[in-house]
Amino acid sequence: MKVLVTGAAGQLGAQVLLQLQERRVDCLGVDVEDFDVRDGAQVHKAVQAFGPDAIVHCAAYTAVERAETEPEKCAEVNGIGTLNMVRAALAVNAKMLYVSDVAVFSGEGEAPWEVSDRTNAHSVYGLSKAQGEEAVRSLMTRYFIVRSSWLYGGKHDDDVQKVLRSSADRKEWLASSTEIASPTRVSDLAKVICDMLPTERYGVYHAVSQGSCSRADVAKAVVRLTQGRLTVKPVATSSWVTKRPANGRLSTVSLTQNGFAQLPAWETALADYLKEQM
Repeated sequence: MKVLVTGAAGQLGAQVLLQLQERRVDCLGVDVEDFDVRDGAQVHKAVQAFGPDAIVHCAAYTAVERAETEPEKCAEVNGIGTLNMVRAALAVNAKMLYVSDVAVFSGEGEAPWEVSDRTNAHSVYGLSKAQGEEAVRSLMTRYFIVRSSWLYGGKHDDDVQKVLRSSADRKEWLASSTEIASPTRVSDLAKVICDMLPTERYGVYHAVSQGSCSRADVAKAVVRLTQGRLTVKPVATSSWVTKRPANGRLSTVSLTQNGFAQLPAWETALADYLKEQM
C-alpha cells in the first residue's frame, strides 16, 4: 500500500507519517511547500505523480479564532482544498481518510455527539470542516472521516506546551472551565488512523481519548503531574472571544463497533506524555 499524507509538517501529519514509516509502509509526506491544496491542477499533478492507494488528508486551516476574520481563506483551504484532494483521489482510485474536528457540531447540550448526529457548526472554522466532510461523503464511497478534539503532542504549540512553558515565568494561568472535550495525544490518534488505512471499514468515526474534562482540568493536571507551582484559575469561556464549542464531547462507540481499539483515558495519556518530556 502506498500512502500520501498531506500536512506532513503539521502536528498530526508528522505523527501519521512517522508511524507509517515505522510500519514500513511506502509513504510520502507533503506540505504547503510541495503544492497548494487550493490549486486543483497542482494537487492533481502531485497525486498522479505518486499514485497512492490511500490519502490521509491532514492539511487544514486550523486558526479557529482568526478564521472569523479570514473566512474566505479558511473555506478555500478546508472546503475547496479538500474537494481538490477528493477529485485527485478519485482520479487514481485511492481511498481517503479525512481528518475533521468536533467543531462541526454546535457545541450545545451536554451529551456526547454521535457520528450520526447532524452537523451544525457555529464558527467559520467548523463550517469549513463540515464542507470538507461533505466533499468527501458526497463524491466517495471508500472513505474514512475521523473527528477528534484538543490535540496535543508533537512540535505544535498546544495547550499542554503553553502551560508547561508558562510555569517558568507566570504565577497564574487562566483556563476555561466551561469548554468540555477530550484532550487527545496526536500519537494515539495517528495510531488509530494507521490502523484504519489497510481496512475497508469505511465510514465516520470519533477518535478521542476516553473521558472528558475542561481546559482548566487539563492545566491543573499538567501542573500536578509536573509538580509545578503555577496556579490555575478556572474562568468561564464567555470571558474571551472564542468560537470553540462548549460541548466537545464525542462518543467513540463507532471504534469498537468496527473492531478498532479505543484510545487511552486522557489522564493516562497525558501522564505518559509528560513523563517523556521530563
